Amino acid sequence: MPTPVVEVKGLTREYQLGAERVIALRGVNLSVFEGEMVAIMGASGSGKSTLMNVLGCLDRPSAGEYLLGGVAVGALDDDALADIRGERLGFVFQGFNLLPRTTAVENVALPMLYDRQGRFANPTARAVAALQRVGLGERLNHQPNELSGGQQQRVAIARAIVTEPRLLLADEPTGNLDSRTTVEIMALFQALNDDGVTLMIVTHEDEVAAFCKRAVTLKDGQIVRDVPVDQRRAVPGPWPEVPYERARAAPPRHPERDP
Repeated sequence: MPTPVVEVKGLTREYQLGAERVIALRGVNLSVFEGEMVAIMGASGSGKSTLMNVLGCLDRPSAGEYLLGGVAVGALDDDALADIRGERLGFVFQGFNLLPRTTAVENVALPMLYDRQGRFANPTARAVAALQRVGLGERLNHQPNELSGGQQQRVAIARAIVTEPRLLLADEPTGNLDSRTTVEIMALFQALNDDGVTLMIVTHEDEVAAFCKRAVTLKDGQIVRDVPVDQRRAVPGPWPEVPYERARAAPPRHPERDP
């Protein structure tokens, strides 16, 4: 059986808020395998954002075990945690989190410029290829204020995938978008998934979860439902503004795998 991209066992996260103890996650068990597209659902306060923060190595659990690609994340120090986060994870946020007065290419290249292992020989070429992949080949030098909300989110997605992470984590990625643009972004996520990208998407919207292959629902910090999506919604192409041209730049080098 293949090693899961994500495996959590008995995951618990507690907070102390003054005199009150808050239990955000209660013994969560979850495995996600390569090629899956999973919706993490639940109402506000269900624990879904806390789970995403732990999976993204942005927070540490109070108890339990988290394996990312077989690596025990809880045993890593802060520097090693930052390295594995930069190498194996990509993030997409509701608010886009793009730098203003910075072009699309420059925004997408940022994760490679901060890579401490020197895996990327030509960040600009890779950034251009990633933007072409999400249909923004004609918007390379546009700044965020020159782009629509959907285009800004595509830039954010290009930034998330440019390092070829094992896992793409998206936290309410369509929360600031209208219904038509939501469909476009979810169609893009489906295309990336079809191309082999593993995705976990936090959402409270059934319409968004319908694009995924699997839906995991949390309530009061526990998984109460984990089912395949019946009658998965798909949007026929073509969706990009320009065709995707695969990067000609050298692929990233992984020191732990490459000689």
